Amino acid sequence: MDRREFIKKAGLLGVSTVAASAVGVPAFGAPAKQRRQAVKSDWDVVVIGGGPSGIAAAISASREGSRVLVIERTGCLGGMSTSGMVPAWCPYTDKEKIIYKGIAERVFNISKKGVTLVESPNKRDWSAINAEYMKREFDKMLKEAGVDVLFFSFVAGVEKSSKNTVEAITVANKDGLTTYKAKVFIDCSGDGDVAAWAGAEVMKSTIDEVQSSTLCFLIANVDTEAYKKGPSLHSSNKRSPIYAAMASGKYPLLDENLNNTLVAPGVIQFNAGHVTHIDSTNPESLSGAMPIGRQIAEQYCEMLREYHPAAFGNASVVNTAQLLGVRESRRIVGDYIFTVEDWLARKSFEDEIGRNCYYIDRHNDGAKHYPRYGKGESHGIPYRLLTPKGLKNVLVAGRCISADSAAIGSLRVMPPCFVTGEAAGMAANHAIKSSNCDVHAIDVQYLRKRLKEEGQNII
Repeated sequence: MDRREFIKKAGLLGVSTVAASAVGVPAFGAPAKQRRQAVKSDWDVVVIGGGPSGIAAAISASREGSRVLVIERTGCLGGMSTSGMVPAWCPYTDKEKIIYKGIAERVFNISKKGVTLVESPNKRDWSAINAEYMKREFDKMLKEAGVDVLFFSFVAGVEKSSKNTVEAITVANKDGLTTYKAKVFIDCSGDGDVAAWAGAEVMKSTIDEVQSSTLCFLIANVDTEAYKKGPSLHSSNKRSPIYAAMASGKYPLLDENLNNTLVAPGVIQFNAGHVTHIDSTNPESLSGAMPIGRQIAEQYCEMLREYHPAAFGNASVVNTAQLLGVRESRRIVGDYIFTVEDWLARKSFEDEIGRNCYYIDRHNDGAKHYPRYGKGESHGIPYRLLTPKGLKNVLVAGRCISADSAAIGSLRVMPPCFVTGEAAGMAANHAIKSSNCDVHAIDVQYLRKRLKEEGQNII
């Protein structure tokens, strides 16, 4: 089998042949006669964003019978787990059992196979992520689900046919501006772009209160044995070299945030440092953050060469993330706003579509610290967090769901993002079939029944 036959058989050609024809993509080598400014698409559901929530939403919607397209701004799926280079999954257990089930658990089990050289197969909390391995696995998962993906594409506008219905989105890419129509849109953009541009009410912290961002990075040529035997670098270890380095004054960009994970032999990935006062909905703010993040990465490496030479004496930064690790931006006002009081009460809901047990993890100056959950404790995630008030055929999933600024510190991380995404995808299909595309009017108890049948953890 030659190379082209292998690629064709493996289905590694991006958007399917049918989908390519629908959007007017010319045959390979043929000149594009003109850019289409409006395209009548063949998809029932369009998912904006191919991160954890978008992946789960797309698979779930397709599994229920919808024709699904994912619009992704980068060249791979996975969001913060791949392009964002977050080195480890936040804990998957409530200290007793796996709490994030369904597609979330499926992804986790696949991910474990990519880190067998460095990690116990029994590890369930803070398990390492091999980003390159997961890029390929996410490609396979969406291909197997029958989902079409359009890479290197940004949503640039929203068209409404009535006061509360989104008719189409405008997408910008190498083909210019193209209009994509669908019955239901799922906003997994992280910033709630589509919902906000369609007129949904949003919540947003001030620039002085918003959680800080982080640009993750990878350091290679580390002496693995010296790293394992040396002091823990994490700030929870009061003997971590980060404290002496900060006291020295030589590394002004560093702070105590020094999360690090061995992801391959000799390779340490870092979720470290902070880029403060960033508005991820502002392109100038985002553009200014990236160079700072790259300087922070280099200073951490220089510091480690000096303070932990046995492990890092010959190490260097070999990659920084393509996506800034944004912890907070817009949050959509849904039919219910999940509050920190709900989190503290371990509250359950009649319409919950999954559970969450992660602590309130806030990265900003003066952030209040809340007690963590005990063994076996969790709270419910209500479906109403995914339904923007005033929009009939739009759902949200991921970090832009309806929660206050403290509670989102718990719900923003990747395991619960898979959970909200899976529910949103399933709900989109149910809305198309049963409620004239009204995501507020679906049978939530049937949604919960189907989620349970697919393995989700629902009380």
